[in-house]
Parts: sequence; structure tokens; C-alpha cells
Amino acid sequence: MFFVGMWPRCRPTQYNEMFVRPDSPHILVAGGAGYIGSHTAKQLRRAGMTPVVVDSFVTGNRFAARFGPCVEGSVADVSLIRRIVRDYNIQGALLFAAHAYVGESVQEPGLYYRNNVAASLCFLDALLETGVRNLVFSSSCSIYGMQKLLPISEDAPKNPLSPYAETKLFLEQILNRYDSAYGLRSACLRYFNAAGADPEGEIGESHHPETHLIPLAIYAAMGRSPLHVFGTDYPTPDGTAVRDYVHVTDLAEAHILALRHLLETGMSFQVNLGTGNGHSIREVMRMVETVSGRRVPVQYDPRRSGDAPVLVADPSRARTLLGWTARHSSLETIVSTAWRWHTVGEAGIREPQGVTGPPEPPH
Repeated sequence: MFFVGMWPRCRPTQYNEMFVRPDSPHILVAGGAGYIGSHTAKQLRRAGMTPVVVDSFVTGNRFAARFGPCVEGSVADVSLIRRIVRDYNIQGALLFAAHAYVGESVQEPGLYYRNNVAASLCFLDALLETGVRNLVFSSSCSIYGMQKLLPISEDAPKNPLSPYAETKLFLEQILNRYDSAYGLRSACLRYFNAAGADPEGEIGESHHPETHLIPLAIYAAMGRSPLHVFGTDYPTPDGTAVRDYVHVTDLAEAHILALRHLLETGMSFQVNLGTGNGHSIREVMRMVETVSGRRVPVQYDPRRSGDAPVLVADPSRARTLLGWTARHSSLETIVSTAWRWHTVGEAGIREPQGVTGPPEPPH
């Protein structure tokens, strides 16, 4: 039985609980109003499950909380998480909730350790107390840092270069210990560069401030500030850095497969989520120009310390273990869905703010 009236609601857009089957598996999505979390919530609903979102809305978007019940609150609130688990009969959990700006983490490391580690520990303890034993964790390729061997496999050395990356690696280590000690099974999904938007245009990337390359290139094409490109002298075919861009819908689908694998096997694992192919910054700019029919104004700046020339995933473990492949991740599909979102979908919700800053180091 669901005691919906008791909860502080976040008033998700166009969602009606009457259309959710009470007997469908209910999955707790912590940070489900964020970029990847909201796309995953949509895929959970499409897969016949009910996403139950908890989000503090510090960085999450209320328009994105539209695919299931939603409770406004913090993952650090153990009593709140316990109540959600019990009232909604939660069968598994996905942990997206985290601060995710690399540069900010360098300036404010304490903020990142408190939110990404301490608050997550509260969340894990609440799951254990209520009998939830399956968790999919939003990790990051940033835990690898600079690598000599490419593509990057899961067994590559871990060399986090920022407090943000350190928090992701530390949570993976904690989950390994919690598996051995308490039986909390986990899937750690190490994203490479998440990009694109929902192909149906319902949701997409909307950060404030925006720091990711593709949205910033699109905003530049729309007439906002020029795109800042850091470094044109890398040992790559066109001198700009190369990254592995994976469509957010592919990432969302991987979470469904990972959750099912946990529920079926009870075995913890870690996998890379990428395409195995890289695209340079100049390639991305050209694709934005092709899709939009507009020029991308650009300002070239010196390299930044810590930026690797090339970061590309070896996704073979995800393919073997989960049967997952990046089906939507051609550069044209990524840019086309992002362009449609930023020019139509996002514009219809609100005018984005703070989009003039330089892009974050890819992570």
C-alpha cells in the first residue's frame, strides 16, 4: 500500500500514479531528477518497472521528475529513505545523487567528500536496514585518470586526478567491502562521456552552469558565447583531445540490464560504459555545424593541466556480461538529439542560465 499523501511531493510533470501497476517492481532512483537519472527513470518505466525518485533538487530539474512517484529530500536522510523503501516496497536501488563538477571539486573538496561519500554512506545504511540488497552505482571513467594503454579496460590502474574522481573510486571500494561484510550486491557503471538527449524529446541535458562540450557547442551555434577549446597541439589527428561519447539513452538501458543481472545472479561487478571509439573536439564541432546548419564560433586556448589527449573505453566486459552495446551512440545521433532538445525541448521549459563558462575536463 502506498501512503502517497504523507510525502513531500516534488510535483513531477505529466505523471499520474493511477497508471502505475501496484504489482510492478518498484525501484528507488536516488538523484532521479538529474541528467542520467531521469533518462534511466524513463527506461525503467518503459521496462515495466516503477521508478520512485528521491532528489534534493540542488542540481536536479523538476521538469525531469515525470516518470514515477517523486519525493523531495536528501539521500543522507536515513529515516526518509527507510520510509520510502517500506512504503513503496522497493526491490532495488540506483544511486545517481552526487555533485559532479570536476573543477568545483578541486576548489571545494570538503563539499564533495561530504555529499558524494558521507551522504552516500547514509543511503547505503538505510538500504541495508530495510533489506534492499541490490544497488546500481553511477561511477565514472574519471577514476582511471591518465592512462598509457588504450582503450581503457576495467583492470587499468586507478589514478583519480580530482576530489570528484576520488569520491567515485572510494564509493566503489566501499561497495566492495559492503558486499563482503553485509551482502549488499552492487553494479558499478563507469561512464565515459555521457551525451545526447531523449530521442522523443521529453527530457535532456540541462545543467546550471553548463560545462559539457556538446551543449556548449550547441549554445555557441545558437549565438551565445563562443566555444572554448583548450589545446590544439595534442598528438591526435587534428590536434584536439579525443573522447568516447556515449548516448544517455544507452547509459539508461545499461542500468536496466545491470539491475536485472544483479537480481538474477546476486553477483557484484564493475563495467565500463562507452563505445570503444573516440571523437575529437573538432569532429564534434563539425557535427554540430552539420546538424544545425550554423557555424560554431570558437576561441582557442592553451591546454589545461591534467587533460589527457585520448580517453576511449574498452566496453567488451559490458557486452559479454550484460549483452549491452551502445546502439544510439553515433556522433550524428548524439548531436541531433541534443540539438532538438536544446532548441525545442529545453527552450520550452525555461531559458538556461550560466552557459557561458568553459567546458569541464571530460570525465
